[in-house]
Amino acid sequence: MILIIESVVLCLIFTIMVYIMSREPIKTLYNYPPKIQERVKTLKEYKDKIPTQENKIVAKIFASILFLIILCVLLRYVNGYETFSESFGYGFLLWTIVNLWDAVVLDIIWFCHDKQFVFKGTEDMVDEYHNYWFHIKGFFIGESLALIICSLAGLIIHFFL
Repeated sequence: MILIIESVVLCLIFTIMVYIMSREPIKTLYNYPPKIQERVKTLKEYKDKIPTQENKIVAKIFASILFLIILCVLLRYVNGYETFSESFGYGFLLWTIVNLWDAVVLDIIWFCHDKQFVFKGTEDMVDEYHNYWFHIKGFFIGESLALIICSLAGLIIHFFL
């Protein structure tokens, strides 16, 4: 039962974060399929608004550190895990649930079909906005990142908390 509650809460928190970021889609340009990114970069109205690659990396690092902290607190002080294997295993399960929610519900169902995410000047790129494979690949990239973050969480809990 605790897994369900934690999963729902984490998916809700993640959804709120995505919703807040979605108010200014240009800030999340690098979460769009490459062909859309390329087109947006050529449009005059977005010229001075496009985030840099450095901004993208900083944002991803910040989000990973934030999730690492939340994960460590949750695993150690809510679930009482003390070993690497317990922490890594349960953390990876939670990450996978949120990652699957992101890929299926937020990306494929919401993003791919909501006109609020369509950049002016890219309205003709419907196939790219409906590029489900891009989001499925993103899921597997997220799982790779989970191996790193959940390993770090397991190590922190095992040796420091």
